[in-house]
Amino acid sequence: MTLRNNTHLDPWSVKDIKNYSSLMDEFGIEPIETVLDRIPNPNKYLRRRISFGHVDLGVVLEALEKNEHYVVMSGIKPSGPFHLGSKITAEEIIYFQKLSSKAMVSYCIADYETYADNRMSFDESLKIAVENVADILALGLDPKKAYIYRQSTNKHVLDMALAFTRDVTYNMLEAIYGDKPFGLYMSALIQVGDILLPQTKDFKGPKPVIVPVGADQAPHIRLTRDIARKYQEEYGFILPSAIYHKLVKSLTGTAKMSKREPMGLLTLNDNPEVARKKILEAFTGGRETVSLQRKLGGEPEKCTIYELLMYHFVEDDDKVKTRYEACVSGKNLCGECKAYVAEFVAEYLRHHQKKRLQYIDLARKLLQTKTAT
Repeated sequence: MTLRNNTHLDPWSVKDIKNYSSLMDEFGIEPIETVLDRIPNPNKYLRRRISFGHVDLGVVLEALEKNEHYVVMSGIKPSGPFHLGSKITAEEIIYFQKLSSKAMVSYCIADYETYADNRMSFDESLKIAVENVADILALGLDPKKAYIYRQSTNKHVLDMALAFTRDVTYNMLEAIYGDKPFGLYMSALIQVGDILLPQTKDFKGPKPVIVPVGADQAPHIRLTRDIARKYQEEYGFILPSAIYHKLVKSLTGTAKMSKREPMGLLTLNDNPEVARKKILEAFTGGRETVSLQRKLGGEPEKCTIYELLMYHFVEDDDKVKTRYEACVSGKNLCGECKAYVAEFVAEYLRHHQKKRLQYIDLARKLLQTKTAT
C-alpha cells in the first residue's frame, strides 16, 4: 500500500510509524474505542490503547456474544528469539483464546518467510521455532485449543497460495509492498493462506477469524481481505478481522525494536544480567541535568523505560500512573527508574526462562509434521 508521502509501509523493514492516525486513514482501521465496551475484561493492551485499532472486530465479538466458534490466527517468523513485539502479539492471542470456550488458535511458524527474507534453512529455523513455541506456551497458550504448524509442512496453505496466484499480478503486489524480491511476494501470498486456512472445510469453516498483529503488518491484512473478497463465493470466506498494536521502540529510542539491532532489542531469551545492562544503558525521556529534571520533569512519552512499564511488565494501571506522575513532576530521576525496571525485568526473565524449559519437549512434539484433522 502506497502511503500519502509516496512511500510504502514495508512489513519486512519498517523502522517506525510516526503518525498512527494517518495509518488508520490509509488502511481503513477503526479506533478500538468503537468496540471496547463490548470486550469483556479488557487486558492492559486494550485499556492503555496499545492495541489502538481494528478492522471488523465486531464480527468476532458477535460470535463471542452468541457463544459461537471463532479462531484467533497469528504466528511468528522464526528468525530469532521472542522479542517484546512478539510478546504483545502472543499475549493478545492468549487473551482472545481465553475469552471463550469456543475459541481456537491457529498459530503459524512462518518458515517460508524466514527462508525468503533471512535466507535461513528450514532446519535452522525449526530449531528457533521450538523455542518460540515454548515461549508462547510459557506465556499461557492452551495447546489443547491450538493448531500449531510450520508453513513448509502444511500442504493446505501452499495449495491455497497457489490458487490465489490466479488473480494476483506483479503490479498489484508492487503497489502494496513496493519493489521486492519475488520470494517476499510469495511469502505474503502464503501468509494469506495462513490467515484463511481456518475457514476451509477441513477446519470446519467458514468461521470468524481475528488476527492480532503489529501495525506494520497492515498491508498483509489488506491483501488477505482483498483476496478473501474475490474468493468469497467459491470458499464462503468471512472477511478476516484484525486488531493492531503499536510498535515497540528500540531501547536506543530511535526506531522499532528489531532482531537486526541487538543492543536495542530485549528478548525473552536474554540473560537477565545482559538485559539489566541494556536497560541501564537505554534511552530515556530525562532532561539534560538533574536540576532541569527536578524543575521541568521528565518526558515519559519519549522514554523507553516508561514504555517497558506501560507496555510489558506492570499489570497494575495505578502503578504505571504513579510512575508517570513521579516522572513528569520531577520527583523521580531516570537512574531510579532504570534501576527499578532493570531489577523487575531481570526477575521476570528468570521466571519465564525457567518456565519455558518445561515446555521445550511439548513444543518440539507440536512442530512435528502434521496435517489438518
